[in-house]
Order: sequence, then structure tokens, then C-alpha cells
Amino acid sequence: MGFMNFWQQLQFRLKQFNIAEKLILINIACFVLPLFLNTLLFLFNIPSELFLSWFELPASLEKLLFRPWSLITYSFFHSGFFHLFWNMVLLYFSGRLFLNLFQDRTFINTYFLGVLSGGIIFVLSYLIFPAFRGIAPSMIGASAGVMAVFIFVCTYSPDQQVRFFFFDLKLRYLGIAFVLLDVIQIPYGNAGGHLAHIGGAALGFFYAQQLQKGNDIGTPFENFINTLVGLFSKKKVMKTVHKSNKKNRATGSKDPDTNQEKIDAILDKISKSGYESLSKAEKDFLFQAGKD
Repeated sequence: MGFMNFWQQLQFRLKQFNIAEKLILINIACFVLPLFLNTLLFLFNIPSELFLSWFELPASLEKLLFRPWSLITYSFFHSGFFHLFWNMVLLYFSGRLFLNLFQDRTFINTYFLGVLSGGIIFVLSYLIFPAFRGIAPSMIGASAGVMAVFIFVCTYSPDQQVRFFFFDLKLRYLGIAFVLLDVIQIPYGNAGGHLAHIGGAALGFFYAQQLQKGNDIGTPFENFINTLVGLFSKKKVMKTVHKSNKKNRATGSKDPDTNQEKIDAILDKISKSGYESLSKAEKDFLFQAGKD
């Protein structure tokens, strides 16, 4: 009974997180879970690199052709605690600013287009620049997507002031400073990573400028993702609707509008008096509604 109550509360709390915070949780999970997997692989004498290599973004175009998904999956993994920590701090900060202005869909479009842009710049850089000839590393990290969100906000609201340590700075100057730091650090290590950051930043800058002109460049990407989701979920949705209709005819249960009114009333009660003020019946109803 105690575990069920904890699980219900956890589900409710997770639903209150905004999209940036949910993305942070996913990144943390993708950092922690492989640590346990590494232990299992070690015990069976299996090199852990075999697992992670399927999700890293390779600089080699030949390898990328056999792992096209890595253009997205590389962004969910990090090389160490501080790599993850600073990316998530900036994502939390810029995500709050972003979501005060725009809906979740625009945030998702900006973030993942930034990931794609950074990944493409990374691969192209190792094909084009002579400095990288004969080198074909792999890349992980959410920095390109994070930079896209951050520079988007800096471009859209350049005169907004934020507290940076002991100073109040306009977002335009913070954005310029972050990009310049990446540019000057290219010769001193992690060149591909810094170039990917610049690719994400360029996407965020261009997206914000186009949106100010009334052009949402994220719409084609959003439509493509919705089409993919629809292909895999269409059959499941049709089955669920059929089952739901049958249940309503047989039991005479309340229609969806009535159920939604009850859910809204319970949520209002939680906002005023907290989750613990709910009766057992109300908790069970909210839990079942979340499952449906």
C-alpha cells in the first residue's frame, strides 16, 4: 500500500514538470543506467564500448550510414558527471526563459533541430577541414541542443537582463560570450565538440530570427516526427477506442467529459490542499485516469 501511494505521488509530480525538466531527467537516466550496465558487462567480460558505440555519433560518414539514429541518440549520453552537470544547468536556466515565451512544441523543435544541426556540422567538419584529416572520433553530449535553446532565447529577447554571478547582464552579451568561447577553444582540444556547439547555436539564432518574421522553420520537423509516431501508434489507438466504447455500452460508465470534470476537480483540490488531502477513492481514480 505504501509503495502504491509513493508511485501515485511520483507520477503526479512528474506530470507537473515542464518539458525542459523532463528532458533533464531523461539525460540523467541515460547517464546513470549505463553505469550499472557497465558492471554487468564487466562481469561477463564484454567490452562496454560495444554498447555505447551504437549511440555515439561517428565522424566517419561510412559508419554514420549504418547508424543514422546516432544523429539524435548521441545527445542523450555524456562522458562524465561535470559534462552532464553543466549542460543540464544551462538547459534548466535557458529552458525556463524559453518556456515563458513559447509552447513545448517550439522548445522540442529548437532543441532537437539544434542536436541535428550540431551533429551534421561535426560530421562535415571532419570531412572538410585538413586539420582533421586521418582522424575519426565519436561524439556524445547534449551541448548542441542546449546551445540552440540558449541562443534562441538570447536572439529573441536580447535585452532581457539576467543575474550572472554578481552582475546583471543582457542576454545578448551572454550569448555572444558563449559562442566566442567555443570559437577560440577549437584549437585547444575537443574541436569537434566546439564546432557542434556552434552548429547548435547557429540553428537557435536562425530559428529565432525566422520566428520573428512569422516563419516557423520547425514545422516540417514536427510534422515528420508526428508522422513517425502516427505510423507506430495508429493500430494501438484504434484498438483502445474500440475497447473503450464497448466498456461504456456494457457498464453505462460516465462519458469522457464527465471524467475530465472530475479530474479537474481533484487537481484543484490538490493545488489548494495538497496531494495528501485526497481520499483513497480520489487517489485511485486519479491513478487510473493517468493509466488510461
